[in-house]
Amino acid sequence: MSQSLLEELIEKLQCLPGVGSKTAQRMAYHLLQRKRQAGKELANVLVDAMENIGQCGQCRNYTEQELCRICANPKRAEDKILCVVETASDLLAVEQSGQYSGLYFVLHGTLSPIDGIGPSEIGLFQLETFLQQNDITEVILALNPSVEGEATSQFIADICRTENVSVSRIAHGIPIGGELEMVDTSTISHALMGRKSY
Repeated sequence: MSQSLLEELIEKLQCLPGVGSKTAQRMAYHLLQRKRQAGKELANVLVDAMENIGQCGQCRNYTEQELCRICANPKRAEDKILCVVETASDLLAVEQSGQYSGLYFVLHGTLSPIDGIGPSEIGLFQLETFLQQNDITEVILALNPSVEGEATSQFIADICRTENVSVSRIAHGIPIGGELEMVDTSTISHALMGRKSY
């Protein structure tokens, strides 16, 4: 017996992160009961976005153009510094901090041999070529402190050393407002290793 259109809608909504069957049901019923026009507009924008948004030819951020707005901006203050991030949402988080005005490179993942994700799948050879062709003086690693993130950071650090490019890493540690007794031991360990003079 085939699915009804409503069942299919609920199932497809579950492709979104954090959306289970109950949340998908609420979304579907909300759109059908109160927001049919908004649902149609959402569908149109989704189709348009899936067909027309690609990756920036330089940093691999999402964009409709050949270069994203960051790479196309000639007024980036620190165009010799490159920040490497795992995802486009990480890029946005760094950019919104207002503390960084250099260039970016988005990996769209981390090395994970068990999942078949090697250097070419996350653009590490493209990153190496970029370093060879541009006058980058420092690479900042802004990857998550997971096992895969650590392995990926090490791989990139090796590339940087080969290309004689300085490499640094964002600090990991205790969040502002956090209490030591509530923080896991791994985070405390990172915070101690990354300490600086006061």
